[in-house]
Amino acid sequence: MAVVGQEEDVDHYEVLCLPSGEEGAALSLEQIEKAYRTQSRLRHPDKRPDDPSATADFQRLASSYKFLRDESLRRKFDARLRGRREAAARAAASGVKRRKAVSDLEERERAATAGQAVDAAEAAKREDKRKAADVKRELDEFFAAKQSSASGAASTSAHGAPQDGVKTDKSKILKVSWEGGADYYTAAKLEEIFKQFGKVEDIVIKTRKSRSRGSALVVMASKETAQSALENHSVYNVFPVPLIVAPMQESGSVPARSTLTPEARKSNAGGTGFSDLESSVFRKLQEAQKRKQSG
Repeated sequence: MAVVGQEEDVDHYEVLCLPSGEEGAALSLEQIEKAYRTQSRLRHPDKRPDDPSATADFQRLASSYKFLRDESLRRKFDARLRGRREAAARAAASGVKRRKAVSDLEERERAATAGQAVDAAEAAKREDKRKAADVKRELDEFFAAKQSSASGAASTSAHGAPQDGVKTDKSKILKVSWEGGADYYTAAKLEEIFKQFGKVEDIVIKTRKSRSRGSALVVMASKETAQSALENHSVYNVFPVPLIVAPMQESGSVPARSTLTPEARKSNAGGTGFSDLESSVFRKLQEAQKRKQSG
């Protein structure tokens, strides 16, 4: 077990599935003890015999509980979290400016290509269609990537004929969404939350997110573990940004394994992705201007 307090990136409140930040700092010792007892019952290795990470997860739970019981360590930890929140707020403000710049560049590109102002109602209609197409495309890519991975290992039937595909119950797949900041939950953070109910096979974050709402697909190892995640909905309400979890419902032909990389699940709204988009938009603007002059 790691020495208590030396894991700088660990949020000990979140490990116990408690609210962090100012709410966490206001929690009483009795509330922390109650949360520990609840999580101990849910996450004990005996309850998860098929999860190889169960023991390490339970040790992390015990370590965070021991840490938060120490008043001196807890006060220092609360101060460190407060500093992180202030830094995150400054970064978020910078991110809003950057996204606004991207939006302005895209609008200038559309105006230069069209040669006139776009009707607001028509633009809104096109945007709605684009968002709907993006959702369908992401789902298609998700299932197609799994089908491609599974095709190399497809088995044959008793008569020697290859099977058409791998049948998987879609009730293993959970639709997860949240309000109040699309970037709040990462794939790693969602996996930490849902693996308390059993093995998590895959998590896909939507690559095109709205500014205020995020969503993801969580693929559990079995429909039983997915059902357990659905039934324990009260767990998701303890976070500062609550999760909304719903089933996929119907069954169908779903591939068995995803080939999406963690990098492919993340948005490229900032950093290198922003620079690439900026260069692309300026290049297209120049090309449009040349075509206009030559015409």
